[in-house]
Amino acid sequence: MFTLKLAFRYLASRKTRSVLTTLAIIFGVMIIFGLNGLLPSFVKSFQQSIAISSGQVDLSITSDTQGSFDSTLVNKVLNISGIDQATPLLVRPIIIPPSQSPVNKEGQPVSNFKLNGIDPGTIDQVRPLRVKKGRALSHADNNRMLISNNLANATGLKVGDTFVLPSGTGQVEFSIVGLVDEPPIPGSENLYVPLKDAQDLLSQEGKINVIEAKFVDGAKREEVRKAVLDALDGGFKLGGVEEGSEFLASIKLGQAIFNVLGILALTMGGFIIFNTFRTIVAERRRDIAMLRAVGATRKMILGLILAESLLQGVIGTAIGMIAGYAMAVGVTAALRSLYVSMLHLPVGGPVFSPATYLAAIGLGIGVSVLSGLLPAFQAGRVSPLQVMWESAVETRDRAITKSVVVGAALIVIAVLGLISGNVELASLGAILFLIGLVLTGPALVKPISQVFGRLLVAVFTREGQIAKGNLTRHTRRSAITASAVMIGLAIIIAAVGMTTSVSSGYLAYLDKSMHADYILMPQSMLLGGGNVGAGPDLVKRIREVPGVDAVTTIRFAASKTGKADIQILGIDPAGYPTVSGLDFSSGNPDSAYSALAHGRAMIVNGIFASQNGIKVGQSLTLKTPQGLKTYRVAGVGMDYLNAKLATGYISQDNLKRDFNETADLLIMADRQEGSNKAEVRASLQHIVRSYPAFTLFSGEEFRENAMKMLNNAFLGIDMILLVLAIPSFIALLNTLGINVLERTREIGMLRAIGATRRQVGNLIVAESLLLSAIGIAFGIFSGLWLSYILVAGLEVNGLKFPYFFPYWGILLTIATGIILGVVAALGLSLIHITDPTRLRRIEQAD
Repeated sequence: MFTLKLAFRYLASRKTRSVLTTLAIIFGVMIIFGLNGLLPSFVKSFQQSIAISSGQVDLSITSDTQGSFDSTLVNKVLNISGIDQATPLLVRPIIIPPSQSPVNKEGQPVSNFKLNGIDPGTIDQVRPLRVKKGRALSHADNNRMLISNNLANATGLKVGDTFVLPSGTGQVEFSIVGLVDEPPIPGSENLYVPLKDAQDLLSQEGKINVIEAKFVDGAKREEVRKAVLDALDGGFKLGGVEEGSEFLASIKLGQAIFNVLGILALTMGGFIIFNTFRTIVAERRRDIAMLRAVGATRKMILGLILAESLLQGVIGTAIGMIAGYAMAVGVTAALRSLYVSMLHLPVGGPVFSPATYLAAIGLGIGVSVLSGLLPAFQAGRVSPLQVMWESAVETRDRAITKSVVVGAALIVIAVLGLISGNVELASLGAILFLIGLVLTGPALVKPISQVFGRLLVAVFTREGQIAKGNLTRHTRRSAITASAVMIGLAIIIAAVGMTTSVSSGYLAYLDKSMHADYILMPQSMLLGGGNVGAGPDLVKRIREVPGVDAVTTIRFAASKTGKADIQILGIDPAGYPTVSGLDFSSGNPDSAYSALAHGRAMIVNGIFASQNGIKVGQSLTLKTPQGLKTYRVAGVGMDYLNAKLATGYISQDNLKRDFNETADLLIMADRQEGSNKAEVRASLQHIVRSYPAFTLFSGEEFRENAMKMLNNAFLGIDMILLVLAIPSFIALLNTLGINVLERTREIGMLRAIGATRRQVGNLIVAESLLLSAIGIAFGIFSGLWLSYILVAGLEVNGLKFPYFFPYWGILLTIATGIILGVVAALGLSLIHITDPTRLRRIEQAD
């Protein structure tokens, strides 16, 4: 108890330092606690809604690839013992252009739907549709539709209204004949049309992608399930089309990302506490020696320092949890109406499980105590005689120590790892480099101070000389401060280096793969994200436009190889390279495209090749609606739209043969040289009006829009990096502030012998600038290294970007370091440049 009281007294007597140190813990705990309470409520609501929409039938059968298959397989299922009834379905997500979408009560277009092509004669025998108003569908119906009663209530649609859907031939008008009473589906509403209409709409003649079945009463369910899979000879699974899995995955991914951010913030908070207590031990050596002289044991000193870190951890964790709870409540309230109106999610309040409390408390307090552990052991080794000896020789240069030698060795090892070309060794080297700089800091303070000190002397003649002398006399304290500055500024340079490299890399992909004069884009940038493709007539009409030269298209299917998911894009091996193209990182482009045209060959993109260890020449077995098919890898190439998704490119002939896909989802065309640009554009625009699922862009327009999207995406990344950098800035201000706070006696002595406030203020500013300059020098070297490692790490994951040297990032780093150094010095000097009597009060407080 006495130890805790003494620790609390030390913290209370240095309020500014204690607040700055505790802020990082508060920030990290707030992120971890708040997000772990916020996201589970959305996940829980989503899973409950999925549970409502599933389990309505005894058995649901789909392809392993989620692709389509022949509708005659329904008869095979019906012949299995234990199956009473079976019905075919063609189920696909579909996006309607906003201009044709119904509008809800809030004035927002409802664009995302799930199209269900059903067999009116058998659907009610397996899964009855409860028609609340109007009538059910019949075999005689053509272009008739059922919609959910929820959609009708939200948009005002009613029986007899017309509903327009995009199709492979342009668009089709459906007449609403009934309203179905059913539970809401998260993220989309069900539309029911006759199976033949759905097949025509999606260019899937004779194809289905779901078989739903009903068991005979008393049947042994597990035996029937096994018999069904055996009868279908592989390539199928039990369970419906995985609708909404991307949404759930995004929620969980967001939870994981923010947890990582919270842990990183706490780690930086631990570094702040570590640096703070290193400074405390260095500056309170005389106090500690006095306690030892009056009988305090090493164990008592160790307990005192740990008690201080424990108190800061407890306070920071408590405030952080309160702030996290407030954040979760605020965000939930802000998003509740959006989720209910657009995703039909009945979102409740934040959910804080016992694991969430344990994680926040354990990390918040644990990081604090662990960070103070090493300084506490250092404090326990302080002896009265040692401090007395140091007081007599404290000006002696102590920079060359064992830690400096170890630090230099780590830097050498780090350099060897970098020049090895191995990303793993280089990444480890980056960590060793940072540690090495921290350890060698005392040896580097003096030479760097001599260089930058000359500039300060030119600005602050007398004060600059004194500041330079202070730093060179107290190299250890100066190195501690500079190391914190280094970490904060290194993050800035690393972030700038990575974002500029990735941005320039994506623009290179854009120029390589999307350089066509005209691009017809679907509603979603993800080709498999609910887009309705076009039939052959659209491309035929485009080719017939006077002034149009080459035309190429991209088609889509989904597949698996082993346990890895992969999207398959069908391209024309002859026409695609002339209008578009891939950026190859492995394999010869000409031979790769030729291989696609003359057999089952494929080009994979970098992210798929990297994640699965795929090499050129290797064979891959793909799951297709026609069974397992073997493709040879002819090259590794990237395009702009699919750089982040595991992708394989095959010929459109093979896509039709193996995956039953013939719809064009993306169309690109070049203009003939010398043709009238305005006339060609006008002709294409006239054609596209008949196909509202597509939007016409010129190559320049698409590039401008893509650059805007990139800028917006990197704005989000910059915000995340800024969030991560906040604890670093706290560290910078914290350590610079402590440098002033711990020299209050010295400031009081200067004032006592006649120094003016201006002179003392100039001295503090000069010394802070010099410390910032040392930290800037360290930060630039380590930041450039870190940014290079981050870019190289992306290449390991299949995203190859040239490293872009961030010149303006270095200027930003220098400016930030200088500004923060001045702000810290000025703000704290206003508090501590007082009259000489303050010295007496400080002595009494200590």
